[in-house]
Amino acid sequence: MRYQAIQRCRNDFPVRMMCRCLKVSPSGYYAWACRKPSARRSDNDRLLGRIREIHEDSQGILGAPRMHEDLADAGETASKNRVARLMATNGLYGWPRKKRRGQRGQPGLPPPGVRNLLERDFTALEPETKWVTDITELKTGEGKLYLCVVIDLFSKLVIGWSMHHQQDRQMVARAVEMAIWQRRGGWSVILHSDRGSQFRSGDYQRMLKRNTLLCSMSAVGHCGDNAACEGFFGMLKRERTNRRKYPTLDVARADVFDYIERFHNPRMRRRVARQDLKFSGPLKPSVETG
Repeated sequence: MRYQAIQRCRNDFPVRMMCRCLKVSPSGYYAWACRKPSARRSDNDRLLGRIREIHEDSQGILGAPRMHEDLADAGETASKNRVARLMATNGLYGWPRKKRRGQRGQPGLPPPGVRNLLERDFTALEPETKWVTDITELKTGEGKLYLCVVIDLFSKLVIGWSMHHQQDRQMVARAVEMAIWQRRGGWSVILHSDRGSQFRSGDYQRMLKRNTLLCSMSAVGHCGDNAACEGFFGMLKRERTNRRKYPTLDVARADVFDYIERFHNPRMRRRVARQDLKFSGPLKPSVETG
């Protein structure tokens, strides 16, 4: 620590005077200053530089766990504890999660024959077996912007999305149609939602039947039944929209598009590739419909 203090102040004070005040020998200081950094320190400096690049690219939202994932994607073998230690030592932190308060209003009854097919099992071993959808609202200077997404539980990719200034059936239909357009097979897929009026509408139900989508709905007042969508919306707001003010609806649309297509989806694709779970072909999976 004494040598480091001298090193920081060597341009302001004579080295020998500082050595005398701190009771260290000048020869010892010069030997320390000329010593090459250890391999561990050099690797930490290199890794810290990579962490700073990723942290800045993410606009300061990534904490240690997700930073560790991105470093692993880039071929780094550093442990999660090492990444967390380097970030904390250098004042790099993720965006904290806010506590949620209150509950949504309770929607109406589901259509006849529709029940909860997921039962809070948000794991999927193959793509195009379990999808979830939901709607959230974002504040802008021109009023509220509503966002509907469709997420594949296998990859956590947002495979369908739509935005509109009104929370209507057409917005939901556009998001589901985008997901349908990207399908590789024609087998049945569970599509889970809450009991909002858009999802209970006749147009929505008929669209699902035409495209072999099995409607699944949450129980009344249980947001945990659609935790996958709630989790994505929580990340979107914590990492992007709650940190910004949108003067217009178009500015908000552009920023949400950037988050989904340039930040979230690329990260999810890398994660799937890293786990070697990439879909290899249109083999019909088995879907348990009960």
